[in-house]
Amino acid sequence: MGWAKWIVVGLVLAIMAAAGAIFRPDRAIRVATGYVAHNICVKTFVSGLDPQTIFAEASDRSGIRLLRHVLVFQLDRTGRTVDASALGLFRSRAVFHEGLGCVEQHGSKPPYLLRSDIEALKTPKTPPLLPEIAGPAVVEPSDPALRAALDHAFEEPADPPFRRTKAVVVVHNGQVIAERYAPGIGVDTPLLGFSMTKSVVNALIGILTQQGLVTPSMPAPIPEWHGADDPRREIEVEHLMRMTSGLDLDETNSGFDPSSRMFLQDDTAAYAVDARMIAPPGTRWHYSSPTTQILARIVRDAVGGPEQTLALAWRELFNPLGMRNVTLEFDGAGTLQGSTYMLASARDWAKFGLLYLNDGVVGGKRILHEDWVDFCAAATLDTDYAAGFWTNRSEHPNAKGRVRLGIPHDAFFASGDLGQRIVIMPSQHLVVVRLGDSVDPTGDIRGLGRLVKEVIGATGP
Repeated sequence: MGWAKWIVVGLVLAIMAAAGAIFRPDRAIRVATGYVAHNICVKTFVSGLDPQTIFAEASDRSGIRLLRHVLVFQLDRTGRTVDASALGLFRSRAVFHEGLGCVEQHGSKPPYLLRSDIEALKTPKTPPLLPEIAGPAVVEPSDPALRAALDHAFEEPADPPFRRTKAVVVVHNGQVIAERYAPGIGVDTPLLGFSMTKSVVNALIGILTQQGLVTPSMPAPIPEWHGADDPRREIEVEHLMRMTSGLDLDETNSGFDPSSRMFLQDDTAAYAVDARMIAPPGTRWHYSSPTTQILARIVRDAVGGPEQTLALAWRELFNPLGMRNVTLEFDGAGTLQGSTYMLASARDWAKFGLLYLNDGVVGGKRILHEDWVDFCAAATLDTDYAAGFWTNRSEHPNAKGRVRLGIPHDAFFASGDLGQRIVIMPSQHLVVVRLGDSVDPTGDIRGLGRLVKEVIGATGP
């Protein structure tokens, strides 16, 4: 029977080898090391945070937690690089470029480096259209109820998952009425928004729509899709905005999904546009960072290139809003990392929320196309996702659950991994920003609901 045992062993090894060739666990591990390298790089060199703390928090998130005992990183402050690996293998490198954050370097080819004078772009030719929302000092609330709301927002449970709140800013009637920051973070500290960056891409598409360069109803201007027999030619810009493109780009954050693997590419948008179609456009929804990355390429192509994209963002969005502490990152091919990688101070994120609270008008100037805000806050199909935002204007159970927590029915919000949120509440004239590193699978939605409910209670009639 000895020969039979070896046949079984051989079959098992063959199956494992075949599975490895198909699922490529090495790629999933490289996704993890890339995430760790990128986050340590950007939070160290842009946010000025402690790299060991960043590493501990980054390796505590789901998926990466399984590898944390074999993950290591090396930070070179002189070369401004961060390398991360698992057991010395699957090495990933992130490189910092002044004013542009970090970019992962894949292979020996250097990434595209923008030739822009960042400081010149950040120097507005005219004063901001948005009146200043606060003075230079942290706004300590005078209302005991608001102080209690901030206390609760920063409370930590005795056992994990920990909330790790980094910043909270409350804006009522255009003014900061309460804010608080974790140690080492202040009013000017740029903090990573993760997928809140998708809402910024929404704004750039809205600006181009206002300028007549792009419309949601137009076929997506992707040359690779325009073949006579290519079903992707039916995909419209709105389908990409609402994540109903029908492309095989579902996001699960497993390390094996197309969204995760996109970050192993220098040209993330080229990877995304190469996806096959698995459903007719507009009929199926699934969360998908690569579809937003395609929108980022549409913005790039509409204005003429990477440098022009950066100029558009500062000229038409950040400077009019008075957003000063912003860093936009680009991939190795020069496309805005529109799905994930923008940093801004908590106050700057709040100013962005005010653009949508005020229906796309700032200082009497319409920045976003008329009806843009309501269009972007309207639910997609039977989900609680809108267009670059999540929304309570929906009958979806998640939306109803948030309403029960105290977040109003008319609210919509930018949302990023680990609980980054800008909650926009027109009926309450409120914008609430919460930033942090919560590994709770919901991004601490209950904590956010309590914060919003208590803020409304303190500011309401």
